[in-house]
Formats: sequence, structure tokens, C-alpha cells
Amino acid sequence: MVMARHWYSSSPVVDGLRLLYEPGFWPAHLADLSEGHPPEAFGSDAGDAAAMLDQLHNPSAWPMFTVPLVGGFTIVLHYNSGEEFTTTDYFLTHPDWGQDLTLASDDQDRIGPGLCWPELTALLEAPPGAAGVTDLHTRLLLLLPVLGDAAVPEEAVTGVAEALAAQGAPEASETLARRLLQGHPMWGAADWWCDDDEQSWLCEGDHSPRKVPLGDHLSPQQRTALEACLTPR
Repeated sequence: MVMARHWYSSSPVVDGLRLLYEPGFWPAHLADLSEGHPPEAFGSDAGDAAAMLDQLHNPSAWPMFTVPLVGGFTIVLHYNSGEEFTTTDYFLTHPDWGQDLTLASDDQDRIGPGLCWPELTALLEAPPGAAGVTDLHTRLLLLLPVLGDAAVPEEAVTGVAEALAAQGAPEASETLARRLLQGHPMWGAADWWCDDDEQSWLCEGDHSPRKVPLGDHLSPQQRTALEACLTPR
């Protein structure tokens, strides 16, 4: 079962921000989504990608990445390396909440997808003066494992290809971009629809936490703030 965020306080968590700028990060982070595409498709060396996987799966230092959002929200990504395997957990947090929301987790219970394409595009621009992962292209690639949308537009392929190129991938990366947009192999791409009454996108994926409105236990004021965060500006 996905580890609740408060349990990480007693775990060997380290800031993973520096890893974003090291060789081999992207083919390592997106390894599950890019099956069939070698590290060279990302513009990386296979040895660098293998070394980065060792860092991401280090049982004595669990990398954490924070993606600041508008309204005080944050998406926090935790790598969780146990004795047998490593999982990744994505949480949506707010300092005024008593409980974090799990967007996705690739542990044995498989939770995802947690975002549709319109929501992901709303999260790409960082608030002014924010700390953490702020680059638009980096945010897109870092959050791709949470995505699982069967109706991504053609502009999504262009956006992911541009993000890959910005991180050093060859310019002809459209094939890789299309593969990454097919969703995590644990849950794939699913159909989404927007429920205006619930102020939330809903997902038909069997393993998605979004089969019910996101934050349906929150107060109306908090739900309104959450909707504003996830709505393209």
C-alpha cells in the first residue's frame, strides 16, 4: 500500500533537485513509460542512465522532488526504496490541509492515473518566486508518470517532444513523445470527463483515485481553491 506522506518523516529522504541536472536522469525516471526506447533516445548514455537508477533506488537516500503550484499547493514526488523494490508516490499537498491526496503510486496496489491532460497543462507554469522544480519542461516530464489520458491532443505530442529536446534529446523525438503519452504500464491511458457539479475531472480507469471527485472530503472553500489550481489559466 502507498506510504502516507507523514511516514516519510522517519525515512532517509533527501532533496532530489540536483539529480535533475545530472546525466541519465530522464531515461531513468521515465524508464517504465519508455519501454522499447534506449537511453540514447533521450540523448543519454546507457551507463549514465544505469548509474542514475542506482541513485534513485538507493535504500539509504530516498530522493524527493517538489513541484510548487498556485494557491499554496504542491505536488511532492517521493522515491521509496525498500529491501526488495523501489516505488514512486505522487502526493498533492497544501499546508492548511490535515491530509494529503495521493495522485499516483506504482507500488503493488497500483494507483493511477491521477491527472488528465488539461490538468497537467494547468500545472506547468510555476508561481513567481517559488522554490523547487520551476522549469516548465522539467515539470512536464517529471509529472508524466501521473498522466493517463486516452484523449491527449496532438499538441501534447509537440509539447513533450519540445520538453525532451530541452533536456538534451535528439530533435526527432516525436516517436518517444508518443510512447510517453500512452501512460504508465501499470494503469495506461483512460477516459476522463468533467463533472461541473462536482467541480472535478473524473477518470474511468480501474486503478485511478480520480474515479471520485478529487478532495471530495474537503470544505467547499478548499474545493474551489483546488479547482482553481487544476484549471488552465
